[in-house]
Amino acid sequence: MAKIIDPDDLSQGTEVIFDTSNKTIQLKTGSTLTDDGVTLQAVYSFCKEEWKSDNSLIKFPFPFVAITAEQFELVNGWNWLNITTTGLIRDGGWALKDTGSTTQEEWMNLTTLGTFDNSSIDTAYYQQNSGQTGTDTILSGEVNQAIQIYDKDSYNYKTYFKIFLREQGKLYDFYDLISEQNLTELTYKKYALPLSNSTDLKIKHDDNIISGSTPYDGMSITYYDSAQSVEIGGTDYDFHVIIDGNNGTAEEIYEYVQYELRQNADIDASTGSTVIGKVAEELLEFIGDTLRTKSITLTGGGTGGVYIENYQDIDVNRLEFTDDTGTIRTFPYVAAGTIQFNDNLRNDNESYYWVFFTDASGNTFNSPNAIIIEDKDGIPISGSCYNIISKTFSFDYDGNNQGGRNTATDAPYTAVAIGLNTGQYVITTGTITKSTANVINYVAALERNYSNP
Repeated sequence: MAKIIDPDDLSQGTEVIFDTSNKTIQLKTGSTLTDDGVTLQAVYSFCKEEWKSDNSLIKFPFPFVAITAEQFELVNGWNWLNITTTGLIRDGGWALKDTGSTTQEEWMNLTTLGTFDNSSIDTAYYQQNSGQTGTDTILSGEVNQAIQIYDKDSYNYKTYFKIFLREQGKLYDFYDLISEQNLTELTYKKYALPLSNSTDLKIKHDDNIISGSTPYDGMSITYYDSAQSVEIGGTDYDFHVIIDGNNGTAEEIYEYVQYELRQNADIDASTGSTVIGKVAEELLEFIGDTLRTKSITLTGGGTGGVYIENYQDIDVNRLEFTDDTGTIRTFPYVAAGTIQFNDNLRNDNESYYWVFFTDASGNTFNSPNAIIIEDKDGIPISGSCYNIISKTFSFDYDGNNQGGRNTATDAPYTAVAIGLNTGQYVITTGTITKSTANVINYVAALERNYSNP
């Protein structure tokens, strides 16, 4: 049966039990009342009808003062019997008053708007102060429940409330009730807020893979107390969070971070602070195929930017970094591609390769002035071929001016490789274009004549 809104669906002694000796009200599932619960207004209305018609109840003070249809006070010494009872109350908050009208407890109602992808298992959790690690809602699925926000003798949670919805393989959602609704403090009434989720198309692997296999096992998130300067396109920018991508793809880095943000454990790779993953602020989001970092709120106020390092070169043009000022920073266009080696080179432990500009403003291959092309980090594109099938490379298409090269133009190259035992000398030419799909392919003939006895 659905949530009860009509007092006629309640019966005294079955769904509602009054104990006049102890002045408690019990709600009990059974004939008509299910876990879907009953509105507080329906309970109030039922009590009015019972007090009017029951000669035993009328001898005792009435339990409620109604303020609105969603806000009530329990008075005259009355209280709910137990947490099972409060867990069945929907669409209303209340204050518990003692016989002297002093507030002992306050309970708000939290109702989420929107749809959960799988209401039978997707479960939200909430945080009532910054030190908590999250409390699951009573039931899975869309939320409509009472939450205690004040206890006269123990706590006051009226100025902090955040709710999270983070399920594996699904887009995350979050709501800060105080800031989003511009509240000074919470009170004992119903609060409605948006919360929903859906399938995250960028998550392709389950937790077993993300938690214990390469490249995920070499990734990390580090939160810094002070700004970390990072050069992007020749200019330094400040960030407070650095994600080490361990040469993973943009999608793999995102999968790792989303996994970490569901952990009830410290996810900070530094030793100076503790950041519990499941209540930490989100760090990344995909906008189409572009991975953008977010900014976080710093403990002392202000915002902290998030940067990713050790990503794959081929992804550089679809990464956006939000710095400490909240400004999105990107690298100048970086061309990228793959260098491939055939068996004769990769099986030769003495093999080596170089990629030269064919002609960089007169600095030509086949001359003493030949220039090895540098990648976006200023490292020459050269190295060993041994035991390597392929490797990625980057090229600062917009900014590289080696030898007086005209920037932001296609770059003709002459690539050479040579081995000793199995790989002959090979030369190949081509052009690095404004693309991330460039390919340099080395196919060396088998060496049959080299000898060094």
